[in-house]
Amino acid sequence: MDNEAWLRLLQQERAIAVIRASQMSLGIQMALAVASGGMRLIEITWNSDRAAETICYLRSHLPDCVIGVGTLLNINDLEEALAAGAEFLFSPHTDEKMIKMAINAAVPIVPGALSPTEIVTAWGAGAAAVKVFPVSAVGGASYIKSLQGPLGHIPLIPTGGVTLENAAKFIAAGAIAVGLAGELFPKTLVATGNWQAVAQRSQSLKTALLVYGKN
Repeated sequence: MDNEAWLRLLQQERAIAVIRASQMSLGIQMALAVASGGMRLIEITWNSDRAAETICYLRSHLPDCVIGVGTLLNINDLEEALAAGAEFLFSPHTDEKMIKMAINAAVPIVPGALSPTEIVTAWGAGAAAVKVFPVSAVGGASYIKSLQGPLGHIPLIPTGGVTLENAAKFIAAGAIAVGLAGELFPKTLVATGNWQAVAQRSQSLKTALLVYGKN
């Protein structure tokens, strides 16, 4: 997937489900639940249990979804994620060597950044979009809005503080999409295996962002 196709997909979907699971079976159930709720962009964090196997399983069982990897910290992580078939890549930081490797593999990479300098550096290095993390530490949606004047040409994906209640505010402020983790997967629902409730939360998120989707 080239960067243009990735950006079109982000504009359509507007939200990414971020899954961090201590057991592979749990990660699979979490992914199936959000997919049944209508979410198509699913990120498995690399520090999840058997992340590579989880990616392979989900790619074969959820053909309508796009399965990516997050929390990539170094070149070795990235190489293994690519070998596992990750369709997009997220990291909490900006590493230009990792960005170049992803570009060579023709897989979109979204490095993490926070300050304007970091965001511009990541974009200039060839990032497919920039993850603004942790956005709650710098003002949330108002921070994204304040960046639009000088940096409105850079597609931003805020994470770390996005909730079901404020997700639409981030899109309205100029973000191309948002990433949600714990908000989609409350510990009580996961512990009790209430996957229907998780699916309903995903559906509620999709409904809240529907007005911003582009077909």
